[in-house]
Amino acid sequence: MAFGFFKKKKKVESTDSRFLNLTIKEVIQETADAVSLVFEEPESGKLNYKPGQFITLILTINGKKIRRAYSLSSSSYLGENPTITIKRVEGGIMSNHINSNLKAGDKIEIMEPMGSFTTEISSDNKRHVFLVGGGSGITPLLSIAKSILSQESNSKVSLIYANQNEASIIFDDRIKKLKEDNSGNLDIVHFLENPSSDWSGSKGRLDISKLKTTFADLNDNTYSDVSYFTCGPEPMMNIVMDTLNEMGIADDKKHKESFVAGNTSPKEIIAEEAQKLGDTEVTIILDGEEHKYTVSPKSTILESGLDQNLDMPYSCQSGLCTACRGKCLSGKIKMDEEDGLSDEEKAQGYVLLCVGHPMTDDVVVEIG
Repeated sequence: MAFGFFKKKKKVESTDSRFLNLTIKEVIQETADAVSLVFEEPESGKLNYKPGQFITLILTINGKKIRRAYSLSSSSYLGENPTITIKRVEGGIMSNHINSNLKAGDKIEIMEPMGSFTTEISSDNKRHVFLVGGGSGITPLLSIAKSILSQESNSKVSLIYANQNEASIIFDDRIKKLKEDNSGNLDIVHFLENPSSDWSGSKGRLDISKLKTTFADLNDNTYSDVSYFTCGPEPMMNIVMDTLNEMGIADDKKHKESFVAGNTSPKEIIAEEAQKLGDTEVTIILDGEEHKYTVSPKSTILESGLDQNLDMPYSCQSGLCTACRGKCLSGKIKMDEEDGLSDEEKAQGYVLLCVGHPMTDDVVVEIG
């Protein structure tokens, strides 16, 4: 069935404050395959973000508008310019374009900072925070570490960082300097899978046994408030979460950042259910306009809308950041991933269109 696309209730366009244009101040080559983009502050003032949050870059590459979310490695508490770090990914359209082409002076459209992989910073806090990262997953963890160490004199941070070899350690010099400046409040443990013969640190891939031993070695009994944050490749984060589960760590003390959809409601199962319904027409209300288009069983509501050039808000495309959140006014929608929404939001009918599939032919969603 061909896609249908209709508009009603034309409304005068207004400027969307969620989008900003930032100028690149500096490009830093962190490793052979990773660069940091240091931005000038926006003309409207300082970029407001919490440690661990991300921004979404919007670039037109080969004639197609692409959006990708990247965590901020900077800390607003230190007066640092907003900074993100991007590692090349095999086949990565955005990451390879950034590493090869962007330079100081270039302007980039971004979507405002967002994300729940963060922590409240307070000088009154007295806690021990474990940060477990792999590869470019160090980016939000560095932001969190710098923020805690600069503002919470009674707190301690333990960073466990896994990489392939010495040359792949992003922010190596800055991590060493952070350790020098916070020797009593910061522990650093590196795990390298294929280190050189000169490496004297921990060797091999992280596993549950090694993590348990490392957590035990770093544990400080003077802290009753202990929490855990992990970011990196999905297999590594699964190992971290499995380890914490075996240790009996409470859910509210463990935090995982991932832009990969989970398995709360497997996409294959939902697609199979949707296949029975076939192509389905949905109605999307965006900025006072109604848009009708058809969604195939193998596509999400967002994917189909973008295929029709509808300028719908989105960022991570994994059901985590909630940029594409909408309220389902009628019909039934199933999601591949629900963790991005609170129980209260779900009860109110909110859905995430980047992982949402229409399960009835009367779906109406208002975005916002």
